[in-house]
Amino acid sequence: MDLKDIKAVIDLMRKNDLSVFEMEKDGFRLKLQKGAGEQTVYAQPAPAPSAPAPTAATAPAPGAEAEKAGALKEILSPMVGTFYRAGSPEAQPFVDVGKEVSEETVVCIIEAMKVMNEIKAETKGVIAEIVAESGKPVQFGQVLFRVK
Repeated sequence: MDLKDIKAVIDLMRKNDLSVFEMEKDGFRLKLQKGAGEQTVYAQPAPAPSAPAPTAATAPAPGAEAEKAGALKEILSPMVGTFYRAGSPEAQPFVDVGKEVSEETVVCIIEAMKVMNEIKAETKGVIAEIVAESGKPVQFGQVLFRVK
């Protein structure tokens, strides 16, 4: 399901005055919920049989790459939208490689349905890699940053 299909579902929700829409198909789960003057879009892969858990004391996030000093933590996109590293084209990026972040540090903005959503690091560490490209679309669960 691509962004065009999701927009069509949103239009159907508006036309039929629906406040919640959920679907699951071929391992893809989509939930749209309308409320309090804003729409929240969640799109995620459906739960799949999980791989055996790593036996290390600190288990890396699924898909994280192991580094010499240990695993990197990934900051993932919580939604489908357009990724921006700064609040405006003239502004400095929220974070750069080498910047220390905490759980509450805003690392980027994702624009979804003309709403700017601040994305927080939700982890402590130092930005090791910026994966997503500013101004480009991102998918739910896509890696945005890697943190040491």
